[in-house]
Formats: sequence, structure tokens, C-alpha cells
Amino acid sequence: MPHGAMLTELAIVTGYLLITLVIGVAAFRVTDRGAVSYYLADRSLGTLVLVFTTFATLLSAFTFFGGPNLTFAAGPEWILVMGVMDGVLFAILWYIMGYRQWQFGQQEGYVTIGELLGDQLGSVGLRRLIAGVSIVWLFPYVMLQQMGAGEAIVGLTGGGVPYWMGAFGITIFMIGYVAVAGMRGVAWTDTLQGIVMLGVVWIAVGVVVQAAGGIGALGTAMAVETPRFLALGGGVYTPQWMIGTAVTIAFGVTMFPQINQRFFVARNVRTLKRSFVIWPVMVVLLFVPAFMFGAWGAALGVTVPPGENVIAVVLSAVAPGWFVAVVIAGALAAMMSSSDSMLLSGASYFTRDLMATSRADAFGRLGEAWVGRIGVMIFALAAFGGSLLRPGTLITVGDTAFGGFAQLTLPVLIALYWRRTSARAVIVAVVLTQLWYLGHVFIGPISVGPMSVFAATYLGWDFALYGMLIGAMITVIGSVIDPVVGHLDRR
Repeated sequence: MPHGAMLTELAIVTGYLLITLVIGVAAFRVTDRGAVSYYLADRSLGTLVLVFTTFATLLSAFTFFGGPNLTFAAGPEWILVMGVMDGVLFAILWYIMGYRQWQFGQQEGYVTIGELLGDQLGSVGLRRLIAGVSIVWLFPYVMLQQMGAGEAIVGLTGGGVPYWMGAFGITIFMIGYVAVAGMRGVAWTDTLQGIVMLGVVWIAVGVVVQAAGGIGALGTAMAVETPRFLALGGGVYTPQWMIGTAVTIAFGVTMFPQINQRFFVARNVRTLKRSFVIWPVMVVLLFVPAFMFGAWGAALGVTVPPGENVIAVVLSAVAPGWFVAVVIAGALAAMMSSSDSMLLSGASYFTRDLMATSRADAFGRLGEAWVGRIGVMIFALAAFGGSLLRPGTLITVGDTAFGGFAQLTLPVLIALYWRRTSARAVIVAVVLTQLWYLGHVFIGPISVGPMSVFAATYLGWDFALYGMLIGAMITVIGSVIDPVVGHLDRR
């Protein structure tokens, strides 16, 4: 790539990042210095901002870079998993869990789900456990954003800027931005970023379709070059895999700190109800075109070098460099809108659920909000270090994090609605299902002795689903027998 062209494209991306920084500074000027204002924007978000900040926060490197690369390799059925199934499933969970959390937050002033459960069930240990598990699974997902940023910059500059430099640059920017902006600035920029993402993706679709000679020509190319893409299922897309992946992602998203914490910030209940209705439409509007890029790239015979993204490669073949830079800026916006919220929420879990429960003066003279800012810096730099190891594809890293969070969802959902839920039962459920999940991630499925009949796939269903069911059963059964055991102990 010519040096001048590379500088132009980097200037476009940098300019966009600076615009978001200006918005963050503006938000800082009107934000109270207290923790609730920093973490939850004083619980004042309206429908438009709440929808877009959740939308932009959910969309990440997993969406923009992992998804198109998967459809490039395996076909467009990924649209059904993410664009339709998860759009509907998460919307339902948003309303069921989000409404209940919002009620508790309005009544008791809770900032995190761990704080809510720990207080309602009378267990500091449960509060710390939920926060600790959440932070553990948040780490690979922040790392995923940095991996995606590094790959995006490599693709944009044709390798002129190395992977580590792109990932590090985005990391430093995020640290500065989150430290300044807080939730209000994050929500404002998320609204901008959500609009930008939708706009640039649909414009990019128009560019590719026109360059290919129309939708009909793209369909013909798929029929000739990748006929298997026109048939539903096949390859990795078994019914068990699609349903299992959709369920674990939807339930995992619900417990993501950066998503879950948004259940506390709605201005009123009408905001929640409107957001619930709008959500599936927003998801389909973005996921369908973004993922079709991968399938179109395969049909057009595009070659994607290892470590690069199909969107950048396809657009580079049919559009000028400045337009590719605009689209990549939009994709980076998606990653930043996820990362900034992750860092902010992770800091709140650390300060409120881990530090504040250890001793009354845990924050000293700095105060909770400034300790949270320091936590943001440490967490982001540690995740950057992990991203240099590149432990797997974006889909692999992201899906692993989704499954870990999904193990929390059913015990938490039961606790939110069932007054007889035992804190000890939830603790046992969380610990055992996390051990189950981690064992399968790092060791593998059980395939010896009487369990060998299930082979490595457990009848084709994801082991994360089994963990979710185990957690629900332990929570219910444990909550029923816990008072009985306690009564016998007292006797």
C-alpha cells in the first residue's frame, strides 16, 4: 500500500476516534463525581439512548470480524444464530430479567447484579462470587476486542501497521476515554456509534452489490462458486449446534456485566418496554448485511490472508481506500463501544462487589469512582497482554466467554423471582457449573466409563447447555432442602 494512502486511511480512523473523545469530555463536564453517576449515568437514560447504547455495546469484534469470517468459511446460516434467534431470545430475557433488576435498582439503589443478589439473599460471599466469575469471563471478551482491532488495522494498512501496534493504540485510547467519560459519555457515544455502524454497513452493502452487478449476480456467483451456501444446514451448522449456540449466546449476553448493568439505567418502565420491542429489529438490520459480506466474499472468490478480516478484503477489491477506512472506523467503533462498557462495568464489579465488601475505608481518599478508573487501566493493559498471545479465532474466544456467562443466568433468574431461593444453593450451583464448564473447555468432554456412550458431543448438544440445566436444578433442589438441613442442624 502506498505510504500516502495508508496515512490518509489512518487519519480517517484517528479523526473518528477523536470525535468520540470530544463527546466523552463533554459528558465528563456534566457528570457528578459520585460512583452512581459514573457507573449508571444517574439512572436517567431514555429509550433511544438505552437501545443504542445496548446495541452498540453488544456489537463487537465478535460481530464485525468473527461473524463475517465464519460465514466466509462455513456459509450464511450464522445469520439465523445471531440475527434471528439471539435477537428474539435476548429481547425476551431483557424484559424478564431486566424489568426485575430495574425494579430492585429503583427501590434499593443497586449498581451491580452481585450487589442486588448479595443483599436480597443476605450473602456477601455470593456477591463476591458473582463479581469474581464475571470478571474472569469478561477478561477474554475484552481481549477479543483488542485482537479484532489489531487485525482490523493490519487489514486496513496492508500490514503497514503491525498487529500489536494497532491493538495497543486502541487499548490506550480506551483507557483514556473510559476514565474520562463514565456511563453518560459511553451512552452518548454509543448512540453515535450505533447510527454510524448501521449507516456504513448498508452503504458498504450497496457498494459491493453494485460492483458485483446486482443481487442477482451475487446469487448466481454463490450458486456456481459455493452451492452449499444456498442449502440450509450442513458442515458445522447442525440443528444441535445452531440451537445450542443461539441459547448459550443469548443467555450469556444477559449476564455480561456491560449488558446486565444497563438493566439498571432506564429512566422508567416505559423505556424498558419500548426497548424490548425495538431490539430485534435493530439486530436484524445490522447482522444480516454484516454477515452476508462473508458469504459474498466466498462467492466472489476473494482470498483472505490469515489474520485478516473478510470485510476489509472484499471492500478493498471494489471500493476506494478512504471508504474502506470509513467502514473500518465504524467496525472499530463497534469494538470500542463494547470495550469501553466492559471496562466500566468490570471496574464497578471490582470496586463495589470485591473491594467495598472487604472493609469500610477500601477506597481511601481517592473515592470509589477514581479507584474504578485505576482498575480500568490495569484491566485493559492486562487484556492487551493476553491479546498478544492470540489464543484462538475471534469466534472461539467469544463463544467461550458466552458459555461461561451463560452458566450464571438461570440461577440468577431463579433468585430474582423466587423468594425461597437459598444463597448457599446459588453459590453451590455457580461453583459446580463453572467447574463443569472450565473442565470441558480445558480438558474436554467426559468419554470414559459409563459416559462413553455420549462420545465427545453428548448426543450432539453443547456441554454448556448441560451446565445451565445442572445449575438450575441445583439452585431449585438446594433451595428446597437448605431450610430443612438448617432446621435439623438447629435441633
